[in-house]
Amino acid sequence: MTSELRRDLRQLIDRICADHPDSYWQEVDAARRYPEEFVDALTLTGCLGALVPEEFGGLGLGLGDASVILEGINANGGNAGPVHAQLYTMGSLLRHGSDEQKRRYLPAIASGELRLQAFGVTEPTAGTDTTSIRTTAERTGDGYVVNGQKVFISRVQHSDLMLLLARTTPLDEVTKKSEGMSLFLIDLREAEGVDLRPIRTMVNHETNEVFFDDVHVPASSLIGEEGRGFRYVLDGMNAERILIASECIGDGRWFVERASRYASERVIFGRPIGQNQGVQFPIARAHVNVEAADLMRWRACDLFDAGEPCGAEANMAKLLAADASWEAGNAALQTHGGYGFAAEYDIERKFRETRLYQVAPVSTNLILAHIGQHVLKMPRSF
Repeated sequence: MTSELRRDLRQLIDRICADHPDSYWQEVDAARRYPEEFVDALTLTGCLGALVPEEFGGLGLGLGDASVILEGINANGGNAGPVHAQLYTMGSLLRHGSDEQKRRYLPAIASGELRLQAFGVTEPTAGTDTTSIRTTAERTGDGYVVNGQKVFISRVQHSDLMLLLARTTPLDEVTKKSEGMSLFLIDLREAEGVDLRPIRTMVNHETNEVFFDDVHVPASSLIGEEGRGFRYVLDGMNAERILIASECIGDGRWFVERASRYASERVIFGRPIGQNQGVQFPIARAHVNVEAADLMRWRACDLFDAGEPCGAEANMAKLLAADASWEAGNAALQTHGGYGFAAEYDIERKFRETRLYQVAPVSTNLILAHIGQHVLKMPRSF
């Protein structure tokens, strides 16, 4: 049943992507705009509610099924970035939200009526040192007042809701640095005092600085217990890592297919350039590494869906897939030569997009630090 479902999902994504070909993504990238038409088409299928349980109007699928959706988008030359957060950010609400919060928000998230794509964690002075965040949420009589700044918060302009991590207890008043942070579900349609400032970046990611100036949020915005927000964020990261890995695998397969096709068709000195081992072998090696990363993706998915610990596997899947897609991107760019830099061939666009995953949502160095400390039991390196 699972294999049939995933086959159907792949065919569905292929059909949607066929209606949004390379020329569509070229135009979106050139205009640096949000792919509203593609997102709307995907929303109508219910795919963005894949991980929401059926009782709340979602498809109730497993993480492995959801990973097929994102992989397929990128394997068709699209960019799953504008939609991937809608799949996994709701996990904190699903696992730690109140019954009232779930009833109020999850059905609308599943249908696409509400978009939950903004995840406010990273700050200019903290980066991946999340316990050093400075954004605060001070308790008032009827809720909280939020002040602070977040950075690299993507697609806030296209999100109705934001998950926000803020300190509710000062750092110098907690026994552990990971304590005293709380998670809030903020309705951006109602919040006053939120200022967005777009950051122009190498990729069309619509990312922003977000400033909070005495933003009043009701007490009902708190997810779970006060002071335990960092734990809630952490337990959603495995899903994020695995789904990003699936996107990288989609990118890698796209690069390998484009490179091998071009190498077979491009004739120089009277022979296809793919007949030369110097051209053929890098593409073949890229293919091997993408397929190997895919195996770790499925290992991580299977553990996650079985409710088993999968932190190491999720991180390794993300690292291997990000490395494999980047290697495949290099091979595709080199194979196309000068044409690889021409926008009409799409290589340069996808090359820029897949480079992001060496850095975000977690850098490869931090993954290696995690493996070194928690798997290999070496001393903590940072």
